[in-house]
Amino acid sequence: MKITRFSVIVFISITVFVLSIFAAKQNKATSRYHSNKELAAFKMQVGPIGPGEYFLPSSRCAGCHGKDSLGWANVTEDLVDVNLYDRWSASMMGMSAKDPLWRAKVSHEKLVNPAHGMDLEDKCTSCHAPMGHYNAHYNGASHYLISDFDNDSLGIDGVSCAGCHTISPNGVGTTFSGEILYDTTRHIYGPFVNPMIGPMQLYTGYVPMFSQHISDSKVCASCHTLITNTADLNGNATGGEFVEQATYHEYKNSIYSQNNTTCQNCHMARISDPIMIANGYLSLTPRTPFNQHSFAGANQFMLKLMKANKNTLGIDIPDFKFDTTLIATNLMLKEKSVNLTLHFDSVANDSAYFRVKLLNKAGHKFPSGYPSRRAILQFVVQDNNSDTVFKSGIFHSDFSVAGENPAFEPHHNVINQSGISQIYEMVMGDVNSQYTSVLERSAVLLKDNRLTPTGFTTSHPSYDTVKVSLDALSDPDFNKIAGVEGSGSDEVHFHVPIAGITSNINATARIIYQTLPPKFVAELFSFNSAPIDTFRNMFNAADKTPVIANADSLMNLQLVTFTGKQLNKKDDVKVFPSITVEGKINVNAYGSMEIKQIDVFNSNGKTVVSKGISNGSKTEILVLPDSPGVYIIRIRCNKNDVYRKVIKQ
Repeated sequence: MKITRFSVIVFISITVFVLSIFAAKQNKATSRYHSNKELAAFKMQVGPIGPGEYFLPSSRCAGCHGKDSLGWANVTEDLVDVNLYDRWSASMMGMSAKDPLWRAKVSHEKLVNPAHGMDLEDKCTSCHAPMGHYNAHYNGASHYLISDFDNDSLGIDGVSCAGCHTISPNGVGTTFSGEILYDTTRHIYGPFVNPMIGPMQLYTGYVPMFSQHISDSKVCASCHTLITNTADLNGNATGGEFVEQATYHEYKNSIYSQNNTTCQNCHMARISDPIMIANGYLSLTPRTPFNQHSFAGANQFMLKLMKANKNTLGIDIPDFKFDTTLIATNLMLKEKSVNLTLHFDSVANDSAYFRVKLLNKAGHKFPSGYPSRRAILQFVVQDNNSDTVFKSGIFHSDFSVAGENPAFEPHHNVINQSGISQIYEMVMGDVNSQYTSVLERSAVLLKDNRLTPTGFTTSHPSYDTVKVSLDALSDPDFNKIAGVEGSGSDEVHFHVPIAGITSNINATARIIYQTLPPKFVAELFSFNSAPIDTFRNMFNAADKTPVIANADSLMNLQLVTFTGKQLNKKDDVKVFPSITVEGKINVNAYGSMEIKQIDVFNSNGKTVVSKGISNGSKTEILVLPDSPGVYIIRIRCNKNDVYRKVIKQ
């Protein structure tokens, strides 16, 4: 019989359980199995949560849910450490209060509208430092500021353990913009039934409870839809509102919400191994499935920036923990965000016609979240000498996009000249409909052509919160197939001039994710403050190379044309049938025409059949590939080349 590690754990657990019962009868005490290091961590604590307090910092959770020095708990069957505390601490959630861009942007907004400073900080801390914010408000504070939480273990902890796990199941998913409904009765919620109550209640004062809501996307709603109040250019409130970001509502308007694929399913990588989730209690039942707390998104840029500046930012996290999060982030961005397929449709009228199809794989718009984030479609055609024939979506040395409209680049369905680029982004406008990056000045939506999730429709009840701009809505390929909404895709058509090009060509398309384009920080860096100056120095020193999320290439394409030279009626070539199920095609030459070579190209321009006839021929039979589709047949004759299109069903 194969003895697995899980079997050993079960055996030891049963043994320990029996011994613990015996020991309890002797001294009425529960045996502990914490290492000296873990016990030392407990000694640093000052006891359970006290009167008038509602949250505990993550350090109070690390003793049980951090790394197990004995190697039994918080590890997979292959002994990979997946402890909750370490994965969380190196995530954007764990560092949300130390995020230098966020601090700089709050400072920027205050400098633009100084009379609103305290209200702005109070609103921003409700999501970036929720435990400190709500603890202060529950105890009578009117505002909770960044200066308050720099010396507050709750505030500086960011979006911490209790910041999520004490959200109440009552009313969850009904409030937004940092209005979080917390359970203040010392209950803490988890995804597993029958939690062991004693140790957590003893050490923290919380009573653990199972609740399905902690595994539901609703628990993310309070902060992942943010609606701001609009101020005019003089700082006066207009009474209007603007949706700064609405990831939760984007998710609601998708197929993922309908089929119960939650935020946690994607952003907290799930493993099926049974995991003992607390150190030192071998009698605990291992739990499965287990969601890792790495909270992977797409923001590689800020993770790398904070890793490079962790000493300045007061981040005490080893590099290898950052690297673990970066690996998860890279996987999320490159494998789970967007599909890209490049098609070579045809050649005619001195132009090569390409089509790039993008399919959003995320459960929300791509990109989503903070409005600086955008995706650039890059398309480049070169000849066999590597000379560039056509280029779109090319970056300057500062990683601005060449040829981008200074205000904002409109959405494109067709691009027929170099220097015009497709950029998927949300662009904010002020009360005068002029571009702005100042969140409080945002009044109108100038552009939103970000890729919608599958199932997204303009008739959904949440559409008023997740609108698409008119230039994208008028595109028949944007989120539509045959006029029906919900495809989650977009097709961009490129018409490439090829007059004078005699060699074969190579084409490459990439979708590139950019966290923070120079255009977005231009207004920020026109101001000075300690947070802005600190971030400016970090930004200028950072590697700002955007990340390629997906790519496709077509190589050695032959510039075929569908028209050919006009022939005399007696000098002709016929290809039949034009539509076939079996895939057999007859090619007949008439008059003085003789067949010398036959090549078949698929819809991507790749050669799939090539047949040479050394002595010339009048009749040939072709067998098409098994795959159905449109094929182009080039018949090279003694007089000229002839091109025909056939369809294999």
